[in-house]
Amino acid sequence: MNPEELLRTLIRRTGLKPEHIKALRSLEPIAAPMAPEIALAFYDYLGRDPEMHKILWSVPGRVERLYQSFAVWYRELFSGQYDAQYAQGRIRIGLVHARVGVRPSHFIPAVGIVQELTLEHFRNALRGAEMLAAISAFEKVMAVEIALMQESYFNALWEGLKLTQNEQEALKEGARALLEQA
Repeated sequence: MNPEELLRTLIRRTGLKPEHIKALRSLEPIAAPMAPEIALAFYDYLGRDPEMHKILWSVPGRVERLYQSFAVWYRELFSGQYDAQYAQGRIRIGLVHARVGVRPSHFIPAVGIVQELTLEHFRNALRGAEMLAAISAFEKVMAVEIALMQESYFNALWEGLKLTQNEQEALKEGARALLEQA
């Protein structure tokens, strides 16, 4: 399935409708300033895991670059631009994660930190129907995010299993091959 087709399917499955997209766009001024704080919590959480600590700190300067990339990713959640370019970017993020050995069992729990802190911020900054609309829209876009990244992981693994039967090596090799094709 191509990224744009997958995105359309996920939007349909999650029920992400124009009113949710409008709500997400309206949240950008409230959410974007939170990006650095949420990035810090996200990578702090990941860094406490021995496997992730090794991946994150094995390359000098990686974590610092990731803080910046995270902030861009987080702001894009509220852009309202959920198109082919968005889907391709998210697939690429998933493939890069796979290539360096980050598995869904690493990133999905960490995404929970993103959701928790964002929803807490919404509860503090918004009231009534506005808060409920924000929570609903954010949960839908996060479901799309997780599914796109997980799909890219599975595609990388599938591609890699054509080359080797070692699951970890297959994941990395499959991601590398798919990134070269992109």
